[in-house]
Amino acid sequence: MSRVLVIGCGGVASTAIQKCCQADDIFTDLCIASRTRAKCDALAARLRGRTSANITTAQVDADNVGQLIELIRSFSPDLVMNIALPYQDLTIMDACLACGVNYMDTANYEPEDTDDPAWRAVYEKRCKEAGFSAYFDYSWQWAYRERFEKAGLTALLGCGFDPGVTQAYCAYALKHEFDQIDTIDILDCNGGDHGYPFATNFNPEVNLREVSAPGSYWENGHWIEIPAMSIKREYDFDQVGRKDMYLLHHEEIESLAQNIPGVKRIRFFMTFGQSYLTHMKCLENVGMLSTTPVSFEGHEIVPIKFLKALLPDPASLGPRTHGKTNIGCIFTGQKNGQPKTYYIYNVCDHQECYREVQSQAVSYTTGVPAMCGAMMLLTGRWNIPGVHTVEELDPDPFLEALDRYGLPRSESRSPALVD
Repeated sequence: MSRVLVIGCGGVASTAIQKCCQADDIFTDLCIASRTRAKCDALAARLRGRTSANITTAQVDADNVGQLIELIRSFSPDLVMNIALPYQDLTIMDACLACGVNYMDTANYEPEDTDDPAWRAVYEKRCKEAGFSAYFDYSWQWAYRERFEKAGLTALLGCGFDPGVTQAYCAYALKHEFDQIDTIDILDCNGGDHGYPFATNFNPEVNLREVSAPGSYWENGHWIEIPAMSIKREYDFDQVGRKDMYLLHHEEIESLAQNIPGVKRIRFFMTFGQSYLTHMKCLENVGMLSTTPVSFEGHEIVPIKFLKALLPDPASLGPRTHGKTNIGCIFTGQKNGQPKTYYIYNVCDHQECYREVQSQAVSYTTGVPAMCGAMMLLTGRWNIPGVHTVEELDPDPFLEALDRYGLPRSESRSPALVD
C-alpha cells in the first residue's frame, strides 16, 4: 500500500496516472495536483469506479517551494512523481528534501528564463568546461546527490522513454549481451500523422528548444558539437518504414558517458518530416522560438510562450494521430572476445494508446515508464539513497514491468547499423 503525489496533469501525467490505477494493489492512494485543479478533478472523476485506488486532487504552484511543502506534508506521500515541466525540477526536489520524501521525474532540469544572469554565468562556464551548449543538463540535479544520500532518500531522474527506457536498454545490454559496449546509437522514430500542418507531440516550449539547439554527441571521451540538424541519416524502422532522422543533443548521452565503462561513441537521432523542419525554421527565423521577452502594445510577451498558445495542445492530438513510434538502441561491442551487434526497441501504436488511455503514443511512451519507475521505488527495488539515472539501477524488473504494462521490447542481433 503506497501513497503517491503526482504533480502535473498534462498528457504524460494523465497516462501515468491511468497506468498507476491499473496497479492499484501498489498505488493505493493517489493525489493529482497541478496549477489548474479543474483538470485534476476531471481526470479523477473519469477514473473513479474504474480502480480501487483512492484518488484526491489539489491545486499547487510547482514553482513555489512553500506551497509544495504544505501539500506534501498534508498528503504524506511515499513518493512524489514530478510530471510537470522540467523548469520545476529543482523546486520539487527542494520540497521533497524538506519533507523527507522520495522523488522522481521524466526529464532533467532546464531554466524557464535562459536570460537570468545568475543562471547564465553558471551555464556559460559549463559550456566551456563540458563542451556542449544545450540549456538542459544534469549538473543542477546531480548537485543534490549528497543531500539525498544524507537524508536516506532516492531521487530518480529522467524516467520516461528517452531518457529512461533507453538507459535501461543500455544497462540491460551491458548486463546480458556484452562484455564491452563500444558504440550506442539511440533512435527515436515517430511515424505518426496528426493531420495538422505543424504541431509538437509534447510541450512546445521544451520540444522546440531541444530541436532548434545545436546537436552534439560523445566520442572518444569528449563532446563534439555540430550545427542544428546538420547530420542526417535514413533508417528503415520496423513497422514504420524508412524515415529521415537527425542527430540531436539529448540528456541521456551525458549520464551514459559516465556510467557505461569504456564506451567510445554515443549518438542520439530523432526523425522529422520536411514539413515540420520547414515550419520550425521559419518560426526560428522570425524570432518566435525566442525566450527573451519583447514589448508588444504595452505588454511584455515571451515569443515562444505566445507560439505555444497558438499551437494545438499536445494532449489533444490523440484522437487524430495514426501510425506508430519505434524507439530503441543499437549497440556494437564484444562478447567472449568476438564482435557483436544488438538492437533493442519498442514499437507503439498511436491509436491503440488512444483507445486505452485517450492519449497519443508520445505521451504513452513517457507516462508508462514513469509509472513503472515509480513501481520500482515503491516496491524497494530501486531504493538507493542519492540521485540516480536509470542505467545505474537493475534493468530487469523495470523492463519486465514495461513488457507487462504496454511497452514490450523487441530485439535484433543483426541490425542495420547507422553509418
